[in-house]
Parts: sequence; structure tokens; C-alpha cells
Amino acid sequence: MAKNGSRPAYRCSECGWTTVKWVGRCGECQAWGTVEEVGGASAVRTSAVSPARPAVPIGEVDAQTARARSTGVAEFDRVLGGGIVPGAVVLMAGEPGIGKSTLALDVAARAARTGRSVLYVSGEESAAQVKLRAERIGAVADTLYLASETDLGTVLGQIEQTGPDLLVVDSVQTIASADVEGAPGNVGQVREVAGALIQAAKSRSTAAILIGHVTKDGAIAGPRVLEHLVDVVVQFEGERHSRLRLVRAVKNRFGPTDEVGCFDLGDSGINGLADPSGLFLTSRDRPVPGTCVTVTLEGRRPLVAELQALVTQSSAGSARRTTSGLDSSRLAMVLAVLGQRAGVPVADQDCYASTVGGVRLTEPAADLALALALTSARAGVALRTGTIAVGEVGLAGDLRPVTGLPRRLAEAARIGFTEAIVPSGSLSEGAPPRGMRVHEVPTLADAVLVVVQATEARGAAPVVTNA
Repeated sequence: MAKNGSRPAYRCSECGWTTVKWVGRCGECQAWGTVEEVGGASAVRTSAVSPARPAVPIGEVDAQTARARSTGVAEFDRVLGGGIVPGAVVLMAGEPGIGKSTLALDVAARAARTGRSVLYVSGEESAAQVKLRAERIGAVADTLYLASETDLGTVLGQIEQTGPDLLVVDSVQTIASADVEGAPGNVGQVREVAGALIQAAKSRSTAAILIGHVTKDGAIAGPRVLEHLVDVVVQFEGERHSRLRLVRAVKNRFGPTDEVGCFDLGDSGINGLADPSGLFLTSRDRPVPGTCVTVTLEGRRPLVAELQALVTQSSAGSARRTTSGLDSSRLAMVLAVLGQRAGVPVADQDCYASTVGGVRLTEPAADLALALALTSARAGVALRTGTIAVGEVGLAGDLRPVTGLPRRLAEAARIGFTEAIVPSGSLSEGAPPRGMRVHEVPTLADAVLVVVQATEARGAAPVVTNA
């Protein structure tokens, strides 16, 4: 039977057998359909209470308390929307070793140097280990306090004793509450720890940065409610073998979510890159076959990136397709369109495609540059110096305009590119940058003619067979 009417119970009408949950068959007499509910939870109604802070007209609200303050790291400020707001809680997630702790420690030290009190709580490393990393990256400050704790109650006590302006917890999955069953990192523990830390930050107007782990699929570990509770969620991206790191805001209550910060992770720490385009280009004295430059948009930020391709005769029964920094299915589609619509014979060729600098290109705007790089590699003739290509390739061989083309062309012109190959109708948004010649072409076959003309001018055999 239910105790005090607080939880329901179920009883067999035949033999009186009871259970805490409904079953179709009695566990005592084995009769079917005889188990019925005999108790239920009593209804509870929350009564109104007098508010401690009555509502005020919106015009009288002091908005200065919600003004963002710079973290001292310009690229991180860009992602946050100008800085971190007092009382805001930022969840920083990423794979192990990608640079989360390094960036958080750098932000903590820079905030401490401005006179703010900062508490850095590490549940993964001892205070001595954090001190060694701080000395290596130059992140030592007088008002930066370190604590190595894994108990939630002790962490809350440290917050009460220190009274920090900025709190950094590394990581939220390593802190555990003694009042919740289970090991640190499980759903119940993460929910309780995050809720308590957010409550402490909000009540004291303390800005907080919570570092979170991710699963093997790249999702933030723990309950989904964790992302709903915090104000800002930023995600670290980057290849382990590359120094480039991208920090992207996937949720931001105080700013846009289409900004991306670029960082260089090295032995001396993590440094912001105000102009990262040069990382994705190869410095060479003369053009090389199989290369083409495009401009990709990371959020609202244009980045100039170089694609490289190598096409060789296949020695096996089936041609190989290998990519690095590109979607392999996108490469297969572009190769199929090149062969069927533009007459470039690549079906029996081994094709390798890669990006320079470890950048990953996923948007369709890089299709045209990939197609021209493959065509250039197949012909053995380089594109003209200073040429970029931006456009999406359709299965019918047509070229489709992409968004943000004026920003892309302006960034390319700033670096020194003088020619651009774009889909027809792309210049309807405005005139091209001064000093840049733009070729508008309707189909991929027309774009391939750029390589064909260069091939014929050098006396080589045409690469296009039926275009």
C-alpha cells in the first residue's frame, strides 16, 4: 500500500499482492488484468509569497550591471559578443588536449591583472600542476587564487571565502556533491553541481567559466539541461596535429552566435590570431599545378584557404579517393560532375585532396575551388597567380551563388588576389573590390576553360575530352 498517500501503489484484487509499479500479471497468483492502483500522490499547490524585490518599470532598470567586460583576450571577446557579463555563466567544451584549460587560465590571469579577484578551481590537477602551466604560459597574477577541489560543498565554501569577480571551474564533470548518489560526471551529479555553481554565480554577480568534457561524438557530456542552464556555450574545434584552434559560440544570450575566434596553440600557450588567413596559404615563388584558393566563411568571418589536389593513374582495380580537411562525399560528387558534365576524365584516376594549415572546409562554397584544383592537377598546369574561386557545384554542372560574396571578395583583395571566378549573377549584391577582376561563369564546364586555355597556351594536350 502507498505510505501516507505520497506515492502510488498497485494491488491484486484477487490475492492482495502489492507492487510499486503496474504489471499486467500478478506476481503471486499469476492472474492477468487484476492489478489496480490503490494509492496516489496527494496534490500540492504552491501558495503565493511576497516578493523580496518587486517588479519595476523597464525604463528604471539599471542596464550597466549587464555590460560586458573584456576578458583581455580579443579573440575570446569576439566570440562572447564583446566580453563577459558579470553574473554570466559560460560553458566551454571541447575534446581533451585541445586547449580549454590553457585558454581559461590565460583569461583568468589577464582578468586578475586588471585588479579583479579570480578563483580557479581545478578538479583534474593539483594546484602545483596548474602553477607550472601558468608559469609556462605567463599566466601568474597576484589576485589569481588556485584551489584543487572535487567536493561541491568545499568549492562553494571557497567561493564564499574568496568572493571572486571571476570563477573558473575545470571541469564541471569532476566535481561531485555528497548529497547526490553516483560517481562524479553522471547525469545527476552534473545537474546538481551545475545548478549550485550557477546559483552561486548569479547571486554574487560573479562571472563564471565552466569547462566541460565532450563525448566521442563531439556532444557535451552530461544532461542536455546543462546547456539550457548556462548563458553562453562555446565549442573548441581543431585537429589534434594542427596548431590552429577555432572557438565557436553555439549559444549566446548576450551576443551573436555566428562569430568565430581563431587561436594558435603552441608551447608558450594559446594566442589569438587577428588575421589567420595567412595560415591557410602556402608561400611559393611560382604557381604549382593542383592548387586553388577559395574564401570560406566561419560565422561572419571570411578566411582565405588553399586547396591542394593530386591526380595520378590508378594502379589498383578501383580508383582511390582520399581527403584531408574536406568531406569525402563532397569530393566524390565533384569528381562525378567533373567527369559527366565538364568532360574531365578522372574516373580511372587516384584523387587526393587536402587543405593547407589544418583548416576544415565543409561549406559548398569550396566546391568550385576543389573542382579547379582537380582539373589543374589532371592537366598538370597551374592556375594563374592571384586567382580565387568561390561557388557551389550542382549535379547538373551548374554553378550556384553563395552567401556573403562581397565579404569574401573584399578579404581576398585585401590579401592581394586580383582575379576571381564566381557563378553568374553573384555580383548583383554589389560591385567587386577595386583592383579585382571577376569572371562570372554559369557552369562548371565554363570554369574549367580557365585551365583548358592555360593548357593549350603551353602546348599541352587538352584535358577536356567532350566539353
